Amino acid sequence: MKKIFSIFVAALISATMFAAETEYLPISVYAVEDVEPFPQGAKALVENKLTQLLTRNGVAGMNYMGQFVLTVTTTPLDKDVIAGPPAKIAEKMELNFYIVDAYAKTIFSSTSLTVRGLGETENKCYMDALSRIPLQSPQLAQFVKEGKEKIIAYYNHEAARLIQQAQALAKQKKYEEALELVSLIPAQCDQYDAAIAATLEIYQQYLNNECNLNLAAARQAWAASQDATGAALAGQYLALITPDAGCYDEAMELYQEIKGKVLDDWKFEMKKYQDGVDIQKLQIDAARQIGVSYGNHQPTQTTNIEFLRTLL
Repeated sequence: MKKIFSIFVAALISATMFAAETEYLPISVYAVEDVEPFPQGAKALVENKLTQLLTRNGVAGMNYMGQFVLTVTTTPLDKDVIAGPPAKIAEKMELNFYIVDAYAKTIFSSTSLTVRGLGETENKCYMDALSRIPLQSPQLAQFVKEGKEKIIAYYNHEAARLIQQAQALAKQKKYEEALELVSLIPAQCDQYDAAIAATLEIYQQYLNNECNLNLAAARQAWAASQDATGAALAGQYLALITPDAGCYDEAMELYQEIKGKVLDDWKFEMKKYQDGVDIQKLQIDAARQIGVSYGNHQPTQTTNIEFLRTLL
């Protein structure tokens, strides 16, 4: 049973966290490890830098692996030992940045630059070099711009097919998967309005299905024990039903029936929306959160991105 109202709250909070100058784009960040394993903490550092690079260039990306990925590979160029004490290692490193379609294994945008690191150990030197990635570089800004344009062009071409695929999934009651598919279509796409319409349609089907499941469970709990105990259990299911769900009126009838029998022993109230609430915006945000949650719970697939190893 999905806690729909909690999703609404999470969606609302999430929406306020996006800075006004950033736009959502379905792009993930991933650090491709070189032949030798990264030093401890290097992968997290790189992925944090890549996330900052997107943010600096007006992009709010995804927090799980998807079709489009921003990544970087590292190539050591030269290394010197500087006499101490303490002795230090100085290393020049080439960074190769890519924005790729991991499914099609094609590169949308690429660029390279060099950084230098200094440290008492090779690991510290390596980490120092990575920390010096020039995120403000016009070269990197142009690189991100080119990748964004390619991703938007992809969705302009493929959006109609993706919407149809999502609608077919919804008919199979695979609502979460369907919502992930349509929610990935960015606002910059010229078929975004059609994607929003499909999102709302599928989300309503999802709501109605969840409502029926929760109402049936609430009825069963009440039928099994028509007292305060049964009312409390029924209330747990009724609490998951929102006013825009198809069976809300039926749920309200059950609520009134239970309330009439247990009276003040039952402190539960059915959910209602306050006047002035933008229901459609809540629905869109909640639908996206369901899609994101579905994507987050899928097994992480990194094999598609490993084709970049051939470029090292």
